[in-house]
Amino acid sequence: MTNNFVLRSLRYTFNCNDSKMVAIFGLGGAEVTRGQISDWLKQEDDPAYRNCSDTKLAMFLNGLIVEMRGKKEGVQPQVEKRLTNNIVLVKLKIALSLKNEDILEIMELAYIRISKHELSALFRKPGHKNYRECKDQILRNFLKGVQVKYRPDK
Repeated sequence: MTNNFVLRSLRYTFNCNDSKMVAIFGLGGAEVTRGQISDWLKQEDDPAYRNCSDTKLAMFLNGLIVEMRGKKEGVQPQVEKRLTNNIVLVKLKIALSLKNEDILEIMELAYIRISKHELSALFRKPGHKNYRECKDQILRNFLKGVQVKYRPDK
């Protein structure tokens, strides 16, 4: 799944304008311009389209956590240089203050059923014997479910 798709999906779900997007990036420690955001939000076939890097998306997700939950006391989290779907899922779980049951409900809103065991495997560390990679389909359906839950008018 592309970082740009995640960014577009979250922007639509939370109804963020360009100024709000710049502010969320700022909370995550990134200085970006409206032009950069505009280029990241374009479709892949647009000549002005630019890829959003893993680092920039990680900063946006960290900023989203601060926006929704407040700034954490003490040392701030490190910005990941490489993002996986599992890390994106974890950051969204934190930002939205979700428990595993909440995530299962959100998945059902997107007509996907996964077990508690499958879900817990997505949150394990990569070296763990029960770790499971979060495939694009799972993250895409999670984002769709989040959209249904947090933007029900659409």
